[in-house]
Amino acid sequence: MSRINSGEPVILTGNSHKELAEKVATRLGLKLGAASVYHKTNRETMVDIADSVRGKDVYIIQTGTKDVNNNIMELLIMAYACKTSSARSIVGVIPYLPYSKMRKRGCIVSKLVAKMMCRSGLTHVITMDLHQKEIQGFFDCPVDNLRASPFLLQYIQENIPNFKSAVIVAKDPASAKKATSYAERLRLGIAVIHGEQKDSESDLVDGRNSPPPGNSRQRITEVGVGMPPLTAKEKPPINVVGDVAGRIAIMVDDMVDDVNSFVAAAEALKERGAYRIYVLACHGLLSLDAPRLIEESCIDEVVVTNTVPHDMQKLQCHKIKTVDIAPLIAEAIRRIHNNESMSYLFANVTLED
Repeated sequence: MSRINSGEPVILTGNSHKELAEKVATRLGLKLGAASVYHKTNRETMVDIADSVRGKDVYIIQTGTKDVNNNIMELLIMAYACKTSSARSIVGVIPYLPYSKMRKRGCIVSKLVAKMMCRSGLTHVITMDLHQKEIQGFFDCPVDNLRASPFLLQYIQENIPNFKSAVIVAKDPASAKKATSYAERLRLGIAVIHGEQKDSESDLVDGRNSPPPGNSRQRITEVGVGMPPLTAKEKPPINVVGDVAGRIAIMVDDMVDDVNSFVAAAEALKERGAYRIYVLACHGLLSLDAPRLIEESCIDEVVVTNTVPHDMQKLQCHKIKTVDIAPLIAEAIRRIHNNESMSYLFANVTLED
């Protein structure tokens, strides 16, 4: 990668993922800016930027981790510190955007987060594999939603033996479009897992299963003539649509957080004859006891990128592999800084990625 010549930018980072920030800065031929981000005894976030940012383009690399709320506050305060120090532009490089996944019913927190980021001073946002691409519309500034799929496809081609005999698997119907996109580019077949083994306790109390089975008549309110009876939302038992017998199964998704659904899907694939099972995703959050569950499961390998640090999880589970996406982020920064087109970075990706 060529060195940036048109006025070197300032690369700053918080405490979320310094290793990734250093890799990006190295690929750009730069050094990380001198910035200290720490917390006082009462947990207030303090930011001290030693380098001058007046009239300069600032890139703040800060991702979402398990300490997500501190990650957000560090980013907001760093952006505001640069804004009040007369920085020319402030680009937030947020590989994993926190609160981008809406769980069950509730408020859409991602809009609140987007508004706070723009008000703090961000003039541009670079992120990767948003869980819902529509979130880009919440921002009052340009958003570049990069894709990790070219890196993951390359991993499949170079590191999975006999990948041409594999089948791409969607662990639920919602992932079918992403799985189809991968399968078409690799010229492979596709399988879809439908249904669930068992609802978690959190699903049972949010109203999605009301009225409960066998008690639906008591829950019906008669409104007018011809009101259809309310029926319970029962999910079918887990089933695999597609042939996976004697094949390598490659499940693809945008993130691996709570792995229970992946483990259940892997068991279903194993029962139907898949002899090796891989899981590929962009963001490896791997929350709670995910490393132990993966280690004890029939999953052979979980491949994620380094958008989120997961060194501790890798120490607990040898099945977790990491793909470096620092070159992609560095190239995005270089192109934005030099006012070059970003279309090159999206040349081999689809809307379904």
